[in-house]
Amino acid sequence: MKKQHEISLRQTDQVPVSEKLLVGVDIAKAEFAAGTVWQAQYQYQGKTANTVEGCAAFAEALETRKAEQGATTIHLIIEPTGGYEVALVSEAYRRQWRVTLVNPLTVRHWQQGRGKRGKADRLDTQMLTLFGADKNPPAQPPTDEAAAQLDSLLRRQDDLQLLLRSEHNRHTQTALNPNTPKAVRESIERTLAALAQELAAIEQAIRQLFADHVTLARQLKQLLTVPGIGAKSAPYLLAFFHRFKAKTNATGTAKQIVAYTGLDPQPFESGSSVRQRPTISKQGDAAIRSRLFLCALGGVRGRNRLQDTYTSLCARGKAKKLALIACARKALVWAWSVFIQDTTFDPSRFVNA
Repeated sequence: MKKQHEISLRQTDQVPVSEKLLVGVDIAKAEFAAGTVWQAQYQYQGKTANTVEGCAAFAEALETRKAEQGATTIHLIIEPTGGYEVALVSEAYRRQWRVTLVNPLTVRHWQQGRGKRGKADRLDTQMLTLFGADKNPPAQPPTDEAAAQLDSLLRRQDDLQLLLRSEHNRHTQTALNPNTPKAVRESIERTLAALAQELAAIEQAIRQLFADHVTLARQLKQLLTVPGIGAKSAPYLLAFFHRFKAKTNATGTAKQIVAYTGLDPQPFESGSSVRQRPTISKQGDAAIRSRLFLCALGGVRGRNRLQDTYTSLCARGKAKKLALIACARKALVWAWSVFIQDTTFDPSRFVNA
């Protein structure tokens, strides 16, 4: 039996599969392959250029086919692939299609369970559409536009900070090497100045985004009331929560978001002889998990509920690292509750959350 905290496609769409034109798309940078299922019949649709114009033409052709066959709606089944799917997904939402971005590993395991082990564009589209027909997964609403912008800005901020650290390291190395040409040092210094300028521009854009969107600013302020959640981590958690809310149709539970973050316990035992120390699954968002651990590390140093939890666990003989992971999980659950309930943190209400 599956554990309650595991993410799965248990819920099904309210629209029967027999009334939907299912479209499975295997996306790539330059083009995408597509296949459809209607009334249990699969048909390969070929490849289309992955451009705004190509996506619009592809969508128009599907709308025509939908009308001809009498389908009530179109359901797009697609795997997220490094952002290459954005143009097609945006076009699908604009036309009010149902859209499901599936976990590639989930589809892969389902495919292997059917005895299919190959990988090719045509086979991938077939497996995606048949997966949709078999599981009828729920459609996912689009992420809030302001939150999507915040997510993009934060990713760009991370990229620039990484580039800056790399250039700073190169600058330090060249300073220690007397044989470094002057042109190399000057190039690094110009790059550092340009990156610093770009980073400042992105940081200003993030501040302006919160200034322009009252709801987003309020949600950020509410997250800052959670013990351990600071100014650096709160925007990332806010963007993460909006993604998870869209993925779960605002029905995600605390156990599900813990599993989605990879902080869920993973026991390792079987029979009477196989025994290993349980760990966390680490199957979720590694960047968010790392930030939550740092939140816990800082939060337990203050006088708050997080410190109480940490002290209590240590007093019961738990290892300090295990206690910190538990505090990271606690901070995540508190923050998610604050976000989903649109409220501030109240120790008397969230003590058992």
